[in-house]
Amino acid sequence: MKKLASVALAVVSAATLAGLTASAAVQPSVRELRDLGDAILGKSAVAEKHDINGDGNVDVYDLVTMRKEFGHTGVFTSEEFRADDENVRYIGRGFSDDDGVYWLVQSGASAEFTITGRAASIDLRGDYYVVSNKENCPRYAIFVDGELFCDEQLSSKRTSVELFSGEESRTVTVKIMHLSEANQGAVGIDKITVDSDVPVPVAPTIGKKMRIEFIGDSITCAYGVEGKDQYEGFKVSTENFMKSYAYLTAEKLGAECSAVSYSGYGIVSGYSSSGNKQGEKIVPDNYENVGSGSYKKPWDFGSNKNDVVVINLGTNDDTYVSKDFDSRSPEYTKGYAEFLEKVHRFNPDAYIICTLGTMGCTELYPCIEQAVELFRAETGWEKIMCYQSQTQSQDDGYGSDWHPSAKTHQNSAYVLADKICQALGIESDQYGIDAAAQAKFSYVKSDDANMSAYFSDWDRSYHITTVTGGSNAKSIQAKVSDIELRKGGKYRLEFKLETDKGHDIPLRVSGAASGTLFHDDSITGTGSKTGYEAVFTASESGQAEIVFDIGGVDALRCSIYDLRLVRIG
Repeated sequence: MKKLASVALAVVSAATLAGLTASAAVQPSVRELRDLGDAILGKSAVAEKHDINGDGNVDVYDLVTMRKEFGHTGVFTSEEFRADDENVRYIGRGFSDDDGVYWLVQSGASAEFTITGRAASIDLRGDYYVVSNKENCPRYAIFVDGELFCDEQLSSKRTSVELFSGEESRTVTVKIMHLSEANQGAVGIDKITVDSDVPVPVAPTIGKKMRIEFIGDSITCAYGVEGKDQYEGFKVSTENFMKSYAYLTAEKLGAECSAVSYSGYGIVSGYSSSGNKQGEKIVPDNYENVGSGSYKKPWDFGSNKNDVVVINLGTNDDTYVSKDFDSRSPEYTKGYAEFLEKVHRFNPDAYIICTLGTMGCTELYPCIEQAVELFRAETGWEKIMCYQSQTQSQDDGYGSDWHPSAKTHQNSAYVLADKICQALGIESDQYGIDAAAQAKFSYVKSDDANMSAYFSDWDRSYHITTVTGGSNAKSIQAKVSDIELRKGGKYRLEFKLETDKGHDIPLRVSGAASGTLFHDDSITGTGSKTGYEAVFTASESGQAEIVFDIGGVDALRCSIYDLRLVRIG
């Protein structure tokens, strides 16, 4: 029985091996190369034929041995290649038309391949959206060896992009990505031209082990993520999927990213300014296709199997449901449960994660919880979970039309990556996670102190007013508990505190059970909200608590706002 060596999973592609010298008598095909790559990644069964070097293992070294057969001849010729699956690896949803043009339709849809030669260029095609004004033409990016080579908008039906030229042959990895959304046109790859002296100058890269699909609306499309502020209207030029929480999540986990997202779409209704149902703009009717409209082509789920499917829908539905919540919310719940069944039918092995809340609309979240329970009861499928996304804040800024900023997308990605790790049983580094996001606020007081306190769910603020402060500062303590820290983790504590001007409030972070002190400081009141920030390293793992000493003063008011404890290292 052959072993599958894990060393091969992370780093190897045809790009790193394309320039090696030929020596064998029989030249393998690109399809055989890709088949070996799939076996190494665990996407297909390992067979005797995959042990190319005969060492008893199927691993990266077999890929090196096979790739040596694609050597230099010294005779350069210019050739054209189609962006078909013999030459290119597709990521995300797209399709080939009758002319052999491959269209990148959905947000983030990409084509990736290696080129070996002394010169290379790519011919791109635009669709009917290129007649729009410059700011609303489809946007794309090209990467060469992982570095951004160009970020442009298609303003003509045909565009040629020179990747490199010179006297010496080189091998590079090229990736073309659609940055804007399916509703605003697609990016077509017509042909790849290479001046090369190797038998196979263009080859698809080796894929990644995990694949995540993101189903959503404008949030997933990264609508307005590069807009100057919330008062700027929509422009394709400010939509950049590379800054979407979806792309950032996949990148953090080293996964392939596929999106199905349409601005203004929902589960039972699209965005409605009037409150009337917009039933023609719903994702469930388009899910099994590459795109909508002229791109309504069947999607091949069998060849594009997802390990995780993330659903982030409901923000647009809320504009309809909220106008008569009691009578319309059951419709949303039912529609959501039915969509879960469809997603599961097309992705029978995938873990499903449902979320909502980045732009508010959190009154619909309980409906998602109900829909998940209905789906579980109907199907018995347990690989599903839901969580409420943290609502964007003014401190993190806004994109166009009040959409999430780049910082909000990044914060959302940190949380979602952690949730996916939990779902799949992968250890999470918890980087970027707010360890205090679900913390509990409470107080303790001595017998000689009297006070009142309340917690506001609306903005997660905590307010204490002392009547009798007691004998010292520790006579009344505000506690923030249910915080899980990791040994060696570097954390940033930040909050705003409002208390009497000139009054010092001692604070500390320590182990809840051990009492081990991680951080000790104080903050002085200014009479208004005062920001605080500090960084510390946890010396042990486990539950921690933040304690504020508020006692010792009669008739003192103290409020804590926007408390976060984020792992930054």
